[in-house]
Amino acid sequence: MDAALEAAEVFTPSSPEFVADPYPAYARLREAGRAHYCPPTGQWLIPHHADVSALLRDRRLGRTYLHRFTHEEFGRTPPPPEHEPFHTLNDHGMLDLEAPTHTRIRRLVAKAFTPRTVAGLRPYVERLADSLVRDLVADGGGDLKARVAEPLPVAVIAEMLGIPESDRGLLRPWSAAICGMYELNPSEETAARAVRASLEFTAYLRELIAARRESPAEDLISGLIAAYEDGESLTEQEMISTCVLLLDAGHEATVNATVNGWHALFRNPAQLAALRADPAGLVPTAVEELMRYDTPLQLFERWVLDDIEIDGVTIPRGAELALLFGSANHDPAVFDAPADLDLSRRDNPHISFSAGIHYCIGAPLARIELAASLHALLRRAPNLRLAADPPRTPNFVIRGFEELLVTV
Repeated sequence: MDAALEAAEVFTPSSPEFVADPYPAYARLREAGRAHYCPPTGQWLIPHHADVSALLRDRRLGRTYLHRFTHEEFGRTPPPPEHEPFHTLNDHGMLDLEAPTHTRIRRLVAKAFTPRTVAGLRPYVERLADSLVRDLVADGGGDLKARVAEPLPVAVIAEMLGIPESDRGLLRPWSAAICGMYELNPSEETAARAVRASLEFTAYLRELIAARRESPAEDLISGLIAAYEDGESLTEQEMISTCVLLLDAGHEATVNATVNGWHALFRNPAQLAALRADPAGLVPTAVEELMRYDTPLQLFERWVLDDIEIDGVTIPRGAELALLFGSANHDPAVFDAPADLDLSRRDNPHISFSAGIHYCIGAPLARIELAASLHALLRRAPNLRLAADPPRTPNFVIRGFEELLVTV
């Protein structure tokens, strides 16, 4: 069996069985080599931690190629014109930019999104997590995803941006529609939803930015407007794209890390018992281990801007790499007994927040949110247990559950 056919048979992200548990397939890919071309997705699969970590930092790769090539020069077909609103929104966010534009935007965003800003949110995050869990307990349980995992990070990002409470119900549907485009081979229906959400979200933020220009407040949007360095500031489109990125990236991973994490805890009762016995000691390492164990973002893509070689195989300019975060986080070359959930794991260089210049700027806030919800649930719901076998979402790239029904 040739390598291409083997990869296509092992890596089947459209298969419900694969989505339910991709980790055995990752093990087969790691055993078979360091780079595998997969014709159905048109990507080179990179399953090893060392390679994924190194390639995230390799400037011969990029999240975009448009800073150096046209679509035609790069051998790619331009996106359909009707998708333009999504790409305008997405392509001006720093996650999908390269230097020097990425450097300028990240530097300016960092002037507003400071460690002090994040630390200042901790009391709000902890109060909100406690309130959400208290309400869940008062009702005897419910859907942990809808009642705690989703509203917590959405409210935190909205609070940080200065979005009025009356408008916050708009954010999660917009984000979910836009994030559908990050799956492999999204359908036209998915694209149409993303375009509508992009137009509506952009129009909303344009009005909010205009209001903050007239009357600045103590929020991140006002900070982004004021960010200025060496004669440079953010354009309005860059501000809009940054706000959307902070919402999308700032809560999708947290939502799914929370739900995936509690599902893992329920399936590992000895670890859950240890966490309940010593939350103060174990929550910090538990946050990292839960992010590693069932990775919320399974794959990150990179374009090959200049030919590279992996294990004697030349991967040419114009190719696309699929950096398999979920596989890297289960690589036995790096993690002892990677298939085991070990909440006390100290040596845990997981790459769930990426690496290099695109390392997640919101990682410190995500850690605060995950720790706050864990503490609140352990304190207020010491007998929390699973009420029903949860259905997985059909998505592969963003890994999670449709719901997680629990009882107290």
